[in-house]
Amino acid sequence: MDVRSNSHGPAFNALLIAPRRELASQFCDTIAATHAFQIVGDLKNYPTVQTLDIRLRQMQPEVVLLDLASDLDVACEIIRFVSSFRPPVQVIGLHAQNDSEAILRALRSGASEFLYAPFEPEIQREAIARIERLRRPETSSSPELGRVIAFSSAKPGSGASTMAAQTAFALKKLCNRRVLLTDFDLLGGTIGFYLKLNHGYSLADALKHAERMDPALWSTLTVNHHGVDILPAPDVPATVAIDAGRLHGVLEYARLLYDWVVIDLPAVFHRTSLMALSESDQAFLISTSELPSLHLARKAVNLLSQLGFASERFHVVVNRVNKRDGLGGSDIEKIFNCKVHTSIPNDYFSLHRVVTLGQPLASDCELGKAIENFAGKIAGVTGGERRRPGGLLDAAPALSQT
Repeated sequence: MDVRSNSHGPAFNALLIAPRRELASQFCDTIAATHAFQIVGDLKNYPTVQTLDIRLRQMQPEVVLLDLASDLDVACEIIRFVSSFRPPVQVIGLHAQNDSEAILRALRSGASEFLYAPFEPEIQREAIARIERLRRPETSSSPELGRVIAFSSAKPGSGASTMAAQTAFALKKLCNRRVLLTDFDLLGGTIGFYLKLNHGYSLADALKHAERMDPALWSTLTVNHHGVDILPAPDVPATVAIDAGRLHGVLEYARLLYDWVVIDLPAVFHRTSLMALSESDQAFLISTSELPSLHLARKAVNLLSQLGFASERFHVVVNRVNKRDGLGGSDIEKIFNCKVHTSIPNDYFSLHRVVTLGQPLASDCELGKAIENFAGKIAGVTGGERRRPGGLLDAAPALSQT
């Protein structure tokens, strides 16, 4: 039978939720014979959603063994919550008898299996085998996750939002892959204004529903603009601090849907920025060649180094460079005590035009060429390479309503 051998211990770590204690005791008496479950937690009452969320994150069970006999309505609510949890957790319903109504309602709510007294060992093993088959695709062929690219600045107004937005459009153009642009500045985000969006939902809504996200909800929250899905900041500034767990949840869900997740962050010294940087695969610190910006950028580089960010994960980009500036590239690198990844030219008129129209930069202007080359470095695509074929969802933007 396709289950883990008894000699290797129990098949699954399980959280037991059973107000009916005689049912729990009867079931636990059979575990010694089956070696099917290792009980890592035993809740003697049905928990609230908040308590259950904490227990699932603390104990990280693979299976929830749930008493259906005490209160089927409450049990089905718990099944629906656990079924939406990420990473996935399987639910096995427990009952004192072979109750057809309980079986049907539990399975419709999202339960994977149903066991009833006297909990015969062979039936348990068959249930374990089916759950193994359900889980095998997750463990043997995990989906390729997208990459998170973050943009921040030490001094507000240095052009991080422009770089984030235009890099997202350039990645879409170069690679023809699924791209998300999201604005993490809940107090003063400008991506929505910059792109002339009229959208009623924002990152704040995504964070609120981070623990129960699904494709339909995500499609409602995002809006497509020139082939890139956008998750803007709220129109009304949100003063509530972002919870680290919810931030992680939103980004992990986005990684499942997109090849590139581009984040526009507040100034790098902001708590939200530091949390998001720790979640990113690459981060770019945007500075101008003006002395106040260079000074703050140097402080930011030192801060990130002290916080343990590896130097290969964050890079300095100098924006709005004029050939007439007195500082050369080597001079700026001495200020930062690190290499400058890219210098972006000051092309005011081209930028003013696209900001006025809310459009991507064209590749026939100096600034457009520079950002396209920058995006090419990130994606590993040279100027002469053709765009790769799009993924399954590239026929239409990823889960967006147009």
